[in-house]
Amino acid sequence: MDGVVEVQGGRVRGVRRHGLWSYSGIPYAASPEGPRRWRPPAPPEPWTGIKECKSFGPIAPQSPGVLEMSLAGEPEEHSEDCLSLNVWTPGLDGGRRPVMVWVHGGSFVSGSGAGSLYRGGMLAREGDVVVVTFNYRLGMLGFLAHPALEDEGQTWLHGEEWSGFGNWGLADQVAVLQWVRDHIAGFGGDPGNVTLFGESAGGMSVAALLGVPAARGLFHRAIVESGPPNVHSAEQASKRAEELVGDLGVPMTREALERVPVENLVRAAADLGLQATRDLSGLLVTPVVDGGLLSAPPDVEVASGSASGVPLLLGTTRDEAAFFAAGNAKLSTLDDEGLRRWVMRFVPEPNATDTLIAGVREARLGRGEPVTPRDLWVAISTDALFRVPTVRLADAHAAVADPGVGTYCYLFTWESPAFGGVLGSCHALEIPFVFGSVHNPGVEGFSGGGEEAFALSAAMRRDWVAFARSGAPQAWPAWDPERRPTKVFGPWPGSAGIEHQVECPRNEELEALEPIVSLVVTR
Repeated sequence: MDGVVEVQGGRVRGVRRHGLWSYSGIPYAASPEGPRRWRPPAPPEPWTGIKECKSFGPIAPQSPGVLEMSLAGEPEEHSEDCLSLNVWTPGLDGGRRPVMVWVHGGSFVSGSGAGSLYRGGMLAREGDVVVVTFNYRLGMLGFLAHPALEDEGQTWLHGEEWSGFGNWGLADQVAVLQWVRDHIAGFGGDPGNVTLFGESAGGMSVAALLGVPAARGLFHRAIVESGPPNVHSAEQASKRAEELVGDLGVPMTREALERVPVENLVRAAADLGLQATRDLSGLLVTPVVDGGLLSAPPDVEVASGSASGVPLLLGTTRDEAAFFAAGNAKLSTLDDEGLRRWVMRFVPEPNATDTLIAGVREARLGRGEPVTPRDLWVAISTDALFRVPTVRLADAHAAVADPGVGTYCYLFTWESPAFGGVLGSCHALEIPFVFGSVHNPGVEGFSGGGEEAFALSAAMRRDWVAFARSGAPQAWPAWDPERRPTKVFGPWPGSAGIEHQVECPRNEELEALEPIVSLVVTR
């Protein structure tokens, strides 16, 4: 077999190594440059002959994000012509294997489908699944949202009418799912058994796509890793767009913005976006409720039954916010009053703020955990911005799920050895365990290594693949809002091993936060 597969645009050829076919840099849409900026994805331009897909394509224009800087790999080519995907498959044999489509994170401003953490070979080989990763438009090019960019009458990939504005990167993700539906059988995959999974901004994207009508039926299971179902309203997004475009010194018109050099667009967003990520003051850009692609926030859509037939696996790490704290020098000198002022940015009610801080401090003291202002900042940020929204999404899904459709929650507690251990069980740490990349060059310093790390990775790959295959991970009770059964991956107090079934883990913090979560201000 020569590894040639017919796809939209022409024929592609991959490479076979160690019993696995891999295809890198397959175009799934046309280059979104020039007049195609801030428009929905269009079909790829056809090519002649056979395209050799043996190296990753250019990634979306960006400045390196926090994760990319900490794992500094090989320099990558950046280009607006970035809409390509990558496939790993055990065979081109019509095997109809489960398909796992990964959406990378990076705060919607950085990252790519070629990241060193996301190589799909081990999942594909050991799980007998087909893995797809991809690039999508980022930053201002992917999520700049303003009525001035609305362009009624446009159609996209399959002739569907386009309406709305700002969700260009999310539309790219729908285009990938359409490509998978149309072509994955040629790579040994089953278009009727597609799991969409992602982390951080990728997890937020998966949550958003649970409520996008254009994505309905294109994926059949969903995994949301550390992805709170947060989006911007049209008003929030337009205000941010005016701020960003104002820094460019050009009028807010399509014609003017199309002429701005791409490096200027990236530069205008870089400092603001990185600082927003580090201090958790809100993401620079997100998907937007534009009344077109996305009609309501994801949790509202899910509660209305938009994903009632889609099994859902979701969870967080124990210390999500420690990842962002590591890049924030101000936290090393944070005192009690500084902590209180910070919490009041999100809970602008003095009594509620004091009650929350006291409740979290008491819970941590009861478990013998440190309670410095920095530790409390990490704990409150993690729960307010990640864990509570995740629990609420689980509750919403479980309440309306069809019979036999499960909701499954996890908590990841393995600790990173990086920076002397200050990261704890931080944001993004579960990724190398899911992909089996803990042994990859440059990754072990972040993830840790050794037999226990490899065993934990094997357990997570087993459960993620089992969920992709059947919609139900092994020996994992489905979620219910009363008991909150949770699978813990990593150490757990008073229990040996690396896998644990726990009801209401770390519930004291949730009890402190949930009564006032409606007061939390998101930006």
